[in-house]
Amino acid sequence: MDIAIHPLDPAKRRPKPADKDLVFGRVFTDHMFVMDWTRGKDWHDPRVIPYQDFKLDPAAMVLHYGQGIFEGLKAYRWPGDKINMFRSDQNWQRWNRSARRMCMPEMDPSVQVAALDALLSLDKDWVPRSVGSSLYVRPAMIANEPHLGVRPADQYIYFLITGPVGAYYAEGFSPTKIYVSDEYVRSVRGGIGEAKTMGNYAASLFAAEIAKKKGFTQVLWLDAIERRYVEEVGTSNIFFRIGNELITPALTGSILPGVTRDTVLTLAKNWGITCTERTISIDEVIDTIKSGDMKDIFATGTAAVISPVGQISYRDELFTVGDGGVGELSLRLYNEIIGIQYGEKKDTFGWMRQLNV
Repeated sequence: MDIAIHPLDPAKRRPKPADKDLVFGRVFTDHMFVMDWTRGKDWHDPRVIPYQDFKLDPAAMVLHYGQGIFEGLKAYRWPGDKINMFRSDQNWQRWNRSARRMCMPEMDPSVQVAALDALLSLDKDWVPRSVGSSLYVRPAMIANEPHLGVRPADQYIYFLITGPVGAYYAEGFSPTKIYVSDEYVRSVRGGIGEAKTMGNYAASLFAAEIAKKKGFTQVLWLDAIERRYVEEVGTSNIFFRIGNELITPALTGSILPGVTRDTVLTLAKNWGITCTERTISIDEVIDTIKSGDMKDIFATGTAAVISPVGQISYRDELFTVGDGGVGELSLRLYNEIIGIQYGEKKDTFGWMRQLNV
């Protein structure tokens, strides 16, 4: 792929924040990657350009019918200034699954890799140097054809932006408090819950605001039919350690298949821990917390990696998991994954990919 490179004038480049001052999703690098797709022409005009606004027609179909997908990855600076990605191949595979579900054009993973390499060849100095910070990578695709009428668009724009980030939650790795919503739902089987599309996140905002006003970090979603079975927590997958068994809801079409979710299952099985993917009711969760059989609850996702859960609120009653602190397995998994991502532990599974920058 012949990528046109248009560097920003060095005099106009932005100052880079110190690692200690980083928050999540507020600062972006100097450049972006952009590419177009037109029916009958396929992908074309790949380019790296200065970070800038888009010009969209008011009739752009994404604004009216929601055709849009995205992914979330991180780049890590290793000793020796090598920059690596964690399990990016899984993100590219999920990208194409989301594209198919949303009737959008797929993309060869090698194109995604080349695009990121080209972008970071200019912006590699933005990758933070301290453990706990990283460069967040956000590929996205939207329907930009100007047309009113419900059908798949004939024109799309793909873009890739990046930005240095610190911890996703203000609590960092400290235990979070989550609020169980049995009034509002995020997705239903047969819908688009398993696709990483904008609408899924819009559907979560109202209940998330309710939780926030009540003093909670995130929402624990229940299934949309019976409002009984646990599905996800906020923007993450959820895990429960009951006795010696690690349980996570099965992927039934309404749950996003998380890359970190798969990482946790792979590591736990490798450590000899019994892992089960099945339906689990909120009643079982609460009962095992009360009995003391619930040893650990944590959420998983690219942004926060592992988020321990210290308390759960359900129907106006607050339940504390164990002593309310970080669970033993949560801590072990966090240390293992972070160690692999930053090159401090052996990458037994071949999960890291060094960028050509």
